[in-house]
Amino acid sequence: MVGTPHPASGHPLPAGEGSSEAFEKLVLVTRKTRLTELIERFNTRAQARFYLEHAGLDFDDYQAEDDEYRRSLEVLERGLQLGLPVQVLDRALVPTYLFSRTDLVVALGQDGLVANTAKYIGAQPLIGVNPDPKRFDGILLPFLPADARRAAMAVLERRSRFREVTLAEAKLSDGQRLLAFNDFYVGARTHVSARYRLDAGNGWERQSSSGVIVSTGAGSTGWLSSVCQMASGVAKLLGGTTGPALKLKWEDPRLVFVVREPFVSRHSSAAFTAGMVERGAALKLESLMPSGGVLFSDGMEDDYLAFNSGVVAELRAAPQRARLAVG
Repeated sequence: MVGTPHPASGHPLPAGEGSSEAFEKLVLVTRKTRLTELIERFNTRAQARFYLEHAGLDFDDYQAEDDEYRRSLEVLERGLQLGLPVQVLDRALVPTYLFSRTDLVVALGQDGLVANTAKYIGAQPLIGVNPDPKRFDGILLPFLPADARRAAMAVLERRSRFREVTLAEAKLSDGQRLLAFNDFYVGARTHVSARYRLDAGNGWERQSSSGVIVSTGAGSTGWLSSVCQMASGVAKLLGGTTGPALKLKWEDPRLVFVVREPFVSRHSSAAFTAGMVERGAALKLESLMPSGGVLFSDGMEDDYLAFNSGVVAELRAAPQRARLAVG
């Protein structure tokens, strides 16, 4: 394979696994800090400060977070000068950006930025960088800004280790498709009962609930864990016992579904409210909501698919997996 020689090594820059092309560009995905968003909302820093302090909040905390993120970005941009063009991309543009098989993608956290970027880059390697380890746990951010150059070089020279993370896929009967890194929510857009039919492999059941959560292994410590904690608390209140926390490995090919707050009535049942979606199988849901039904992934409510009457959604593990660099 012939590619562009790396200025330090003289060797071609190899692309992602399964690609026959060399890396041609680094895409650096960034996010706006809380302070940046407030300044955009109120037009000036002074007005943002007045708003926060009037609400009894600590402006200095917002400022410190913003300062640390900017410092990390500067360190990262200097470290990624590897002879390739660097495209800086705000997270808001990720869903509409056309990623190439010749892109190496770096995300300057939080964890949610990595999760939401991974869905749109195909099989390209993804390097997660923690801008502020004192503030963010960084489960998906194994590298610090000063380590990013080493991590990128390891990917370019095929020395990097990766975790192949199972993604979930939703396909609608109208042809639309969406991926999830952590989880899907299927239900009503507002706080009203979602009405639908569910088939988990045991036949169709008509349900009314607060929606259905479908989680990957990576998401099993997120929204799904909150649902399990709620169930555990109710079980204790009623004198029952609780089992171990439900947690899957990131690479597990199965998904987990949980129906939130199912309601039993003349027109709805609750026989199938939790279960595993095994490898190769699919969870099916058919909307019975004339309007207001939605399906979105990873908490991104604005990036949703309409799930209204007559639409059938099939949710399963996606053929595509996220490739997160870990060393």
